[in-house]
Amino acid sequence: MAYETVLYETRGRVAIVTMNRPDRLNAWTPQMGREKAAAFETANADPDIGAIVLTGAGRGFCAGADVRDTLDAESRRRDQNGRIDRSDEPDWVMLVRRSKPVVAAVNGAAIGMGCTMTLCCDTIIASSAAKFSLRFVRLGVVPELGSTKLLLARVGFGRASELCLSGRTFEAEEAGAINMVEDVVPPERLMERALEVAGSFAANPPLALLRTKQLIDANISEPSLETVHARETKVFEECAASPEHKAAIASFLARA
Repeated sequence: MAYETVLYETRGRVAIVTMNRPDRLNAWTPQMGREKAAAFETANADPDIGAIVLTGAGRGFCAGADVRDTLDAESRRRDQNGRIDRSDEPDWVMLVRRSKPVVAAVNGAAIGMGCTMTLCCDTIIASSAAKFSLRFVRLGVVPELGSTKLLLARVGFGRASELCLSGRTFEAEEAGAINMVEDVVPPERLMERALEVAGSFAANPPLALLRTKQLIDANISEPSLETVHARETKVFEECAASPEHKAAIASFLARA
């Protein structure tokens, strides 16, 4: 499809999806949400693609929702009882979690939704010029996109509470120090590093990648070690019977 608010390109086995409203610091709109989801589905359907990088054009990653555009869109979709019909909106969190491995390459300001949209990605790499904020509370609303679970899983209860309850802005260096992002690199190295990490994911068998993501999701807050082990055993046996595993073992033995 033709995109107006995102760019789509491929480099080797990695697809790059770039939010492309640089004059608005890539502020999210419903159209961008639909186009971003469509680009991800294109990557998921392409057997030559093994991983996805999400980034922003210009000096911002995503400055949150474009308030005026979003309010206009919502006003057109309210029914007579004031409810908003969201049936055609992509579920971003579930899309990312069922997608091929996703690396967020945060090149600049990641504010509000611009921050929370990264938390469900498999790896977050930030430019040293990036800034983050979960400023929902300052607007009288609450964090979304599963962030009150995902942020806690990344940084712990106390730090997640402080960031969400203050709504303050913090630098990439702090995001790295509290493990909200996996790596912080100079701006000129951001895409190089993101492609390097995404390429290391894409080099692995697709079924094993997907099943590993599913296990992580299922077990992220599972209290029973027995249940975790049982899930792993079942999926291990499935993957061990796959053509991908047999090919990997044959390749290993040929090199031994």
